Amino acid sequence: MRRAYSTAHCTLELPDYHPFPKYKYAGVAEALRDELDVQPAPAIAWEILALAHTPDYLQKLRSEGLSRQESHKVGLPWSQGLLTRALHAAGGTLAATLDALQTGLGLNLAGGTHHAYPGRAEGYCLFNDVAVAIAYLRAQGWDGRVLIVDLDAHQGNGTAAFFRNDPTVFTLSVHAERNYPLKKEPGDLDVGLADATNDAAYLEALEAALEQAFAHRPDLVFYNAGVDVLQNDRFGRLGLSLQGLAERDRMVFEKAKQTDQPLVVVMGGGYNRDPQMTVAGHAQTYRLALEALGKR
Repeated sequence: MRRAYSTAHCTLELPDYHPFPKYKYAGVAEALRDELDVQPAPAIAWEILALAHTPDYLQKLRSEGLSRQESHKVGLPWSQGLLTRALHAAGGTLAATLDALQTGLGLNLAGGTHHAYPGRAEGYCLFNDVAVAIAYLRAQGWDGRVLIVDLDAHQGNGTAAFFRNDPTVFTLSVHAERNYPLKKEPGDLDVGLADATNDAAYLEALEAALEQAFAHRPDLVFYNAGVDVLQNDRFGRLGLSLQGLAERDRMVFEKAKQTDQPLVVVMGGGYNRDPQMTVAGHAQTYRLALEALGKR
């Protein structure tokens, strides 16, 4: 049975009215428990974080945490639980990355924290888990080409900033153009879509974008599989159906399968007004990954 990593064991205390969907991490793990060997994501070591994030930023988190103003920018109140959960989410992505290089597929039922910059937190994101995993591979001497396919409804601004001057990493972001962040960081290929874009228009744009991105000839692919693209999401602004989401995922997985590249799936965003839809969308993504790539 394929391994997957989860932060469901991490507690995060938030006010009842807070829109952060902490319910989905346990919900997705529970939905997939008969199909995956779901393990608690390990906490990442600070020394590994230091391969990607700045020393001053990491020291601040360890010693004093985020100020009220910084917490406001993140959108989450500072707590030890927030830090602990972020450490485990990043650890899950690193563990999934090592699985992918060994078996062809790595799964983290968390992560995709693409708004974090080298020296600051932003948009629910403390650490940029994908950037940290890539930095770790580089430190171990792995020098392959990387493709980041970011299909969260929000542009991966932190990720784009991390790899702006790195020709070995190609960043693709397909997102709602009028969505957060207001200031987009230019990546290698940014596809901004109109509000309420439906299945047909989305999939047409994605097909062309994937063709261009995979021409980078990657040796490893990260897939940020946010489901905030679904209609009725609180923050997504797009209009995909559950069936359209499934086709989106199949297109990514088929590309990885055709090119025989290891793939790491991270969760990304999902804030549907119907919590069951958020869980169903995420669980569907991981099932489709298993169906397409789980037997490699």
